[in-house]
Amino acid sequence: MIDHSDLSGRVSDAPSNNWVYRILPRTLWPYAQLARWDRPIGWQLLMWPCFWSAALAANVAQHSGTFSWPVLLFHLLLFFVGSVAMRGAGCTYNDLVDHKIDMAVARTRSRPLPSGRVSRRQAKIFIAAQALAGLVVLLCFNGFAIVVGLSSLVFVAIYPFAKRFTNWPQFFLGLAFSWGALMGWAGQFGSLSISPVLLYIGAIVWTIGYDTIYAHQDKEDDTLVGIGSTALLFGDKTHGWLIALYGTALLCIFLAFLTAGVNVAAYSGLAIASFMLFRQVKVLDIDDVAQCLALFKSNNRVGLLVFAGLLLPLFFY
Repeated sequence: MIDHSDLSGRVSDAPSNNWVYRILPRTLWPYAQLARWDRPIGWQLLMWPCFWSAALAANVAQHSGTFSWPVLLFHLLLFFVGSVAMRGAGCTYNDLVDHKIDMAVARTRSRPLPSGRVSRRQAKIFIAAQALAGLVVLLCFNGFAIVVGLSSLVFVAIYPFAKRFTNWPQFFLGLAFSWGALMGWAGQFGSLSISPVLLYIGAIVWTIGYDTIYAHQDKEDDTLVGIGSTALLFGDKTHGWLIALYGTALLCIFLAFLTAGVNVAAYSGLAIASFMLFRQVKVLDIDDVAQCLALFKSNNRVGLLVFAGLLLPLFFY
């Protein structure tokens, strides 16, 4: 039996050998845990739609002769920093909203707020610091992209409450987490078109799919505290739903590529990613907690493959 009240400063639902615990002073551990720096999969999944959009826009810029590697690399750096900062701010905000729920669930009781290692005031200050870092990143883009980026805060604010009034909180997560699919294009062109919108829709549906797999870890706890999730909604029909969700996501991303006129080489990454997604569905055991977490994390490789495919034409064509 795990003693969730004494884990030597760690949280029971996070890896114990992460760099956070090897490099940071112990006094900073609770803040790193609030921002989920010890669980990088979150910022990675937030980052990939940004990278897809930036690379998709770069392909279009290449066709018009306006492509610049320094601009693309600078934008990718901004999206990396922004993803880490805003994911951390979002997680801290989510923990503030879910403070009482986390205290009632054994798996989350050791987190910084319910365990008392960070006060609500300290957490709010930490949110402000991370949001300020995100704002600095955002201000490096053009005016249109700044407005687009600020608009995402509506969905960021709603998401933590969604599980209280709907069985589709994963949809609201998708709305917030996939916003980068619009940002990369907006950062390049100062406008939007059908291609980034299709990419955004595809990223939303992809997010619903992978977070449904993640949510199957928490079915018992979610039922206990009375909150909704697509894992509970889909139940034993999860495999069929995932086929529909992943199929729709791949179709939308394919159409985004098609409408943007990317070189055929760009589709190679999407093709391999398609295989990986449907393999997830084939092997998924919704009652195997460890496998659900592993399959959820494998979506980082899916995001990387789609991005790598989009980079190919920039190197060779």
